[in-house]
Amino acid sequence: MVRIIVAGAAGRMGRRICALASEYPGLKLTGAFERETHPDVGRDVGEVAGEGALGIMLARSLTSVVDAGDVVIEFSSPEATLANMRTAADKGVGMVIGTTGIDKAGQAEIAELATRIPCVYAGNMSLGINLLLNVVGLVARSLGDDYDVEVIEAHHKMKKDAPSGTALMLARAAAGALGRDLDADGVFSRHGIIGERKPREIGVQTIRAGDIVGEHTVMFGGMGERIEITHRVSNRDTFARGALKAALWLEGRKPGLYDMQDVLGLKG
Repeated sequence: MVRIIVAGAAGRMGRRICALASEYPGLKLTGAFERETHPDVGRDVGEVAGEGALGIMLARSLTSVVDAGDVVIEFSSPEATLANMRTAADKGVGMVIGTTGIDKAGQAEIAELATRIPCVYAGNMSLGINLLLNVVGLVARSLGDDYDVEVIEAHHKMKKDAPSGTALMLARAAAGALGRDLDADGVFSRHGIIGERKPREIGVQTIRAGDIVGEHTVMFGGMGERIEITHRVSNRDTFARGALKAALWLEGRKPGLYDMQDVLGLKG
């Protein structure tokens, strides 16, 4: 039995993870926490999630519940994620991280901490997107440099980081297949007199509106035809289920940094 602790359990993702955990044999929700000042601290996390009482009170920090779990599932802010991973690493507790917007220094720290504990870190936990990463690489390699690549992503107006972690994953998949470097060839905004599109550009465009859960399109534009590959999410359960599968997959794994391609057996 894998005991899970849910970070940010009163948030949009946290509530769904807590609500769905009971559907997975081999998983047991044993802890949940929020930031110290959250108004739901002290309430039953099942009631917070709208599922009825579970007998697990929403704690005010990971340190107060970390000994009750084997894996922490984390969808929160970059700063909180890093702080929680330090605590988990000190206690030998695994991590599943779906937090986006973590900068390069934070990613380097995650990689270093993952030498001590097993960690699944992915910008998107859905099966569909992780299949799409492979498809995008295949299409990019097949079409080569004759087709322009653009990634368009749309999310709800409350999302704080841009572009989305998923958009970056898709853009990197195309860049890698084409032998390009997204840091050098990525174009993340266009405005004014920009001149003609450079041959190696990979565009990443962002939309923020309403309650869009998540939409991503990779466009390959050629002369006379256009190929578009689109993934749309209708609710957050897609991500929650992926995170729960990742927590199950971590059982018995050695310390190291993994992603959803590992969890779903898509590598190679």
